[in-house]
Amino acid sequence: MKFCDINIRDPFVLVENGKYYLYGTRGETAWTSASGLDVYVSTDLDNWSEAKECFSVPENFWADKEIWAPEVHKYNGMFYMFVSLRSDSRNRATQILRSDSPEGPFLPFTDGPVTPEEWMCLDGTFYVDKKGRPYIIFCHEWVQVTDGEIHAMPLTDDLSAPAGEPILLFKASEPFWADKSRDKFITDGPFVYKTESGRLLIIWSTFTQSGYVQAVASSDNGDIDGKWSHEELLFEKDGGHGMIFEDLDGVRHLILHSPNENPLERPVMFTVEEADDKLSIKEKRN
Repeated sequence: MKFCDINIRDPFVLVENGKYYLYGTRGETAWTSASGLDVYVSTDLDNWSEAKECFSVPENFWADKEIWAPEVHKYNGMFYMFVSLRSDSRNRATQILRSDSPEGPFLPFTDGPVTPEEWMCLDGTFYVDKKGRPYIIFCHEWVQVTDGEIHAMPLTDDLSAPAGEPILLFKASEPFWADKSRDKFITDGPFVYKTESGRLLIIWSTFTQSGYVQAVASSDNGDIDGKWSHEELLFEKDGGHGMIFEDLDGVRHLILHSPNENPLERPVMFTVEEADDKLSIKEKRN
């Protein structure tokens, strides 16, 4: 399969054991009831396996709708999937699943989500600070707060529960380029990236007058508890919810979905250059 054959949103690539593992929101069921998530496997970033289901909604599970934005992170020898879900009776939230393989099956190892129960939350990602403390970074959704927020929250060492209160990092209306004429401000898809010099960045997505975009924020102290400021947009051509990874040859890539229209969205990948602690897109890979 090629990217043009893969209808997913919110693509995420894990590099492990000389292979690439691609996860994402199923385009077909992005806005409806859903039964699971898939992984696609490649050795060259061009040719991908058929979809293999890596998470299946368990019987009597708390959620069955809008299963979004799976990210898989290796931590302490296991693979953890951060995924957002909801049901008619419970708010959207991020739950952490676990497997001993990047191909799954990913299974719940807690009773429910880790994000605050009374909040509408989505798009959890993983970060370990300079002291080795694990965090979930997630969005407090605009549908509840109007001005979408990105928070960080410490987790227990086994990632099973919160280890403290959420910390507000920034709001969607803060960037100098934000469209102040809007009546709502959206935060989507945070992902943490550290530059070669140790500068800490979060890439995230929102909407401007040009559509869905990929934005960049930076911490002034190189860690999650710094003061966050906003930089020029990284991508503003109707695409976003991306992440950055380094391939087996050491080349950096940004992968995101574009266009931001269901069911037309597909993974799109660009090589990324880091210079003077800043990121820029160089060329399209696929």
